[in-house]
Amino acid sequence: MSPGEDRIALVDLLDRLLAGGVVLAGDLTLSVAGVDLVRVDLKALVSSVHDAVPVPWEEVTP
Repeated sequence: MSPGEDRIALVDLLDRLLAGGVVLAGDLTLSVAGVDLVRVDLKALVSSVHDAVPVPWEEVTP
């Protein structure tokens, strides 16, 4: 590690990523002899939610 390089803990890195949100995307294709047999697409958005944001499925009682 060089003298001017900072180290970031894994917890700090996760906190920074979740604060801004992370988009994961990927493709997986299984093929035999040039014939595609299985194709899997993955698309996910991971983000943190603050306590100030109301939960949409909770009922509000007067």
